This record gives sequence, structure tokens and C-alpha cells, in this order.
Amino acid sequence: MFGRWLGNKAAPGAVRGNALAGLAVPDAAGVLSCRVLDPVNEVVRQAEFVVTDAAGRKVVGGETDPFGNVLATVPAGEYRLAVTAEGFTPFHGSATVAEGAHAGLGDVTLQVSAPPQLPEPGEWEIEPMHSQIGFTARHIGMARIHGRFNTFAGAVRIADRMENSAMHVIIDAASIDTNVQMRDDHLRSGDFLDVGRFPTLEFYSERFVHRGGTRWGVSGALTLHGVSRTVTLDTQYLGLGNGLEGETRAACRATTELHREDFTLTWQTMLARGIAAVGSSIAIDMDIQIVPKS
Repeated sequence: MFGRWLGNKAAPGAVRGNALAGLAVPDAAGVLSCRVLDPVNEVVRQAEFVVTDAAGRKVVGGETDPFGNVLATVPAGEYRLAVTAEGFTPFHGSATVAEGAHAGLGDVTLQVSAPPQLPEPGEWEIEPMHSQIGFTARHIGMARIHGRFNTFAGAVRIADRMENSAMHVIIDAASIDTNVQMRDDHLRSGDFLDVGRFPTLEFYSERFVHRGGTRWGVSGALTLHGVSRTVTLDTQYLGLGNGLEGETRAACRATTELHREDFTLTWQTMLARGIAAVGSSIAIDMDIQIVPKS
């Protein structure tokens, strides 16, 4: 067992003998806790934690509080605790939780992880076979409609300083695909994308901002439906790898949220009780791989 016991068996419904004295817990349960610190003993806020049982099944998960604490009430048993945070090496520990008792792992120190190697400076291009540009929209206030654009191309110029890099992506508007032909035809019509007048969506950026660890912000102009707006992609750089033929690849994931009205996509039908048929916010989710330009 990793860590130490803080307190002994307590009367049913309470944890006694420590800082959590008086905390009500269900019968046959106990409390698992720790505090997450960085190498200079500062607390790590919003680190993610997952508690799994002896069979490897997730029991509970969440984020550390503003003081770096993990606190979980779980049935008595054997558990594994995993803690992860951006820019740190994951922590794994184990503990035994007894009925009405507190299993405290004390202070858990996360070690700083080495950042992944950045792509070499030069001209790169999006590799479409292993990339995807998807979106999610609300439908009639409850269901979520998922879709993607099947045809796109992009070029990335990696500078000596990553912050000075640039990218240009062109998306074929008519390639929109939600797996329903009638809906896709409507999305291509003048009510929405109007692909006859605006055949492409384009994104151009010259602003790469490092947000720490593997996180970057990529800001630029998105032109959609004939309107250009500044958009920032929340980007996680996943590092370098090699393809089946040995070619070097770099990968990232990026997300952002668009509002249809910002791009004059204002078509709407209201249902009973004032519920909109299509939500105003569109979540964009991209998985991108780039390769050196041939």
C-alpha cells in the first residue's frame, strides 16, 4: 500500500480521528485523499484524477480543487489512483480503503515532463487520410448532430521559432457530411452554407501562442459564408512520429466554438414552446497530421 492511514475505524456514517472528522460517508464506505504538488511544492489546481478498482474499472474521477486536493468517497476495497496534469509526468499510486476510515496518500509530487519535440522548420502539409475536421450542433434543444468535411487541404510553414509559424487551410464546403442526404442537401443550400456562392471555407493564421506544456493557441481569420471573423483554435500538440513508410509526421488536436450568427448563417425554424430547430453554437473538433511537403 502506498501512503499512510490517517485515522482508524469510525462509527458508521462518519470519518474520525483526522482533519475529516465528522464527514458523513455511506455505510461500507471510506475516504481516499491526497494533495497534489509540483516540484517546488506549489499546489497543482485542476489536475485530473481517476480512481479505479482492483478490476481496473473506473469508480470516480474529477479534478483537484483550488488547494490541490483529491477527495473521494468510495466503497471499502483496494484502489489505484492516477493523477495527470498538463506538463507533468502522470502519478500512479495504490491504497486500501476500509469502512468508515480515511486512506490518505499525503502529498503527491508530480514531476515535470519533457515537452515533445517540435516539427523541424520548413514547409509541411496536412495529410488528409489521417486527419479529420468535424463539428457538432444541437438539434431541437436536445440531440446532437455530428458531421464532418470530407475534402480539405492545408499548408503549414514551421518557423525557427514556432510562434512565428503560419498555416492556411481550405475546406470544400460541398463536402459537408452528416450521414443524412436530405440534411446535407439543406446544409449546402442558400439557407446555410450556400455552396454555389461560397464554395470554400478558409482559415489563415500567423499567430501561434504557447500556453504551456503541449497547449497552444492558434489564432487567425476564418472565412465562412463570405464573412471573416477571428477564431482561436485551442490546440494540443501530440508530438512527432513515423508513418508506415517511415515518413515523419506531426500531430495535434484542436477545438473551437463558432456562432452561426457571426457568419450570417441565420436560418432558423422555431418549434413549439420556442425551441430552436438548430442551435446557434457549433463545436469544431479537429484531428490533424502534417507531413513534410514533397
